[in-house]
Amino acid sequence: MSKRILVLPGDGIGPEIVAEAVKVLDRLAGEGLAVELDEGLVGGAAYDAVGSPLPEATVAMAKEADAVLLGAVGGPKWEPLDIALRPEKGLLGLRAELGLFSNLRPAILYPQLADASSLRAEIVAGLDLMIVRELTGGIYFGQPRGVRTLDSGERQGFNTLVYAEHEIERIVRSACEIAMKRGRRLCSVDKANVLECTELWREVATRVVAHEYPEIELSHMYVDNAAMQLVKWPKQFDVMVTTNMFGDILSDAAAMLTGSIGMLPSASLNEQGQGMYEPIHGSAPDIAGKGVANPLATILSVAMMLRYSLDEPAMADRIEAAVNSVLDQELRTPDIMSEGMTEVDCMGMGDAVVAAL
Repeated sequence: MSKRILVLPGDGIGPEIVAEAVKVLDRLAGEGLAVELDEGLVGGAAYDAVGSPLPEATVAMAKEADAVLLGAVGGPKWEPLDIALRPEKGLLGLRAELGLFSNLRPAILYPQLADASSLRAEIVAGLDLMIVRELTGGIYFGQPRGVRTLDSGERQGFNTLVYAEHEIERIVRSACEIAMKRGRRLCSVDKANVLECTELWREVATRVVAHEYPEIELSHMYVDNAAMQLVKWPKQFDVMVTTNMFGDILSDAAAMLTGSIGMLPSASLNEQGQGMYEPIHGSAPDIAGKGVANPLATILSVAMMLRYSLDEPAMADRIEAAVNSVLDQELRTPDIMSEGMTEVDCMGMGDAVVAAL
């Protein structure tokens, strides 16, 4: 049976990069990959069209799909809107509606791009780590939240960091399953010395690994130290698991070790294996419409989709090999351009990957 993929181009450079990823899917479909693509609205584009960043029609299609391919959401055009109507609410709502609790963010340094990293090559050469971020709980979703006026007349903003045991258990299990397929080393990142919520996180993580995954070497690290260690000695890590907010910050820091945030894909999975796949960069409104965006993170997100949701690991391997081949050909979009390379635009990079396939 054909697998259904919901394509959500979104805002900014989203439509440009998603178009190149769809080219890759179409190429593989011509070789027997059984997929059917639907397209929907999300984010600012959805608000402009129907007055909501997450239309009910999009939610319905997403729930019927085997996987979702997302471009990016947001931009200054929609910043004046009430927070409930901003594009980012569409993304958060979609994660909540689908129960996408496990966010996988790899940080891989392609050897061809070692000189593009902000760190010395000897520190980052061979970097290959996976950050597993809890995605549907924590301070981004905790209640109560808001802005209130105190008796003094001063306004006060407040958010709530909250995790239940079952939420911690399932994200740690998700990270352990990935660690079992890699180096069997897991670092759980928290702030247990000052936050009771993450003190519980550490306790539960220790129990889950000890009772269910005794083969895994578990370590714990405070988030401030983890941020420092990512810059000091990133190759000490294999798999990291952490809370929603900490994972958001650490994964972006790890992304810059690889030379460009435009190279990194991500996957967000629910308990049934359904996933949403997207590049970790944003909508980049400053270059939207110029045709210079790097589509490789989105194309590599398709590879993750094939591996984690569509059970097509051989096809995933082919996409990753094609990306390596294009980098070997010294083709570069502006964000990864260096002396002696050949600069190509977004469409040119997508065409090169299809040709390599």
